Amino acid sequence: MWQDMFQAGISYGEKTLRTVLVYLALLALLRVVGKRGLAQLNTFDLVVMLLLSNVVQNAVIGNDNSLIGGLYGALVLLVTDWVLVKQAARWDWFNRLLDGTPTVLGQDGGYDLRAITREGIRVPDLDVAIRHQGGDGVEETSLIVLEPGGTLLVKLKDGDQVADKNDVAAIRAALAAIESRLPAAR
Repeated sequence: MWQDMFQAGISYGEKTLRTVLVYLALLALLRVVGKRGLAQLNTFDLVVMLLLSNVVQNAVIGNDNSLIGGLYGALVLLVTDWVLVKQAARWDWFNRLLDGTPTVLGQDGGYDLRAITREGIRVPDLDVAIRHQGGDGVEETSLIVLEPGGTLLVKLKDGDQVADKNDVAAIRAALAAIESRLPAAR
C-alpha cells in the first residue's frame, strides 16, 4: 500500500512532457473557443469547465495513481503556468497571443450583433450584465466590452450612471449649505 502511494507509474520525464503538452493544448483550445467559456455566463459553461479537468486528468498523469506522481504533475503545471505568465508580463505581443484582445460587444446604446454572435454570447446574458452595472437597458450604455479573461465590462452613459460616493458627498454639502441659510426652527 505505502509503496503504491510513493512510486510513480510512469517516468518523471514523460509526466513532465505530458503535463506541459496538455497545459499548452488546453490553453490553445480555450483561446480558440473564445472568451465566453472563461466568462462562465451560464450553468452550461460552468459545467464544461468543471468537467474539462476530469477529461484531461489521465492525459496528464497517465496510469500513475501515486501521491508523488500527482503532486509532481501539479508542480509541473504550476511552474509551467508561472513561466508563461512571467513571459506574458514581459512581452506584450506574447500576452496578446495568450490572452487575446478585448472585443467590443456594444457601443453608443446598441449591440454589435456580429461580435456577439462571433463570441457565442446571448443578448439576454448581456442584458443581465447591464442590469448588474446599474443600467436599465442597452440604450443606457456607452460601451460594452468582453475582456480577454472573460469579464464583461459595461460603461453606462454619463446621465445613466448610478450615484457614487462623490455624488452623495456633493448632495450632502448642498443640503448643508441650504440648511445653514434657513432660519433656526423655533
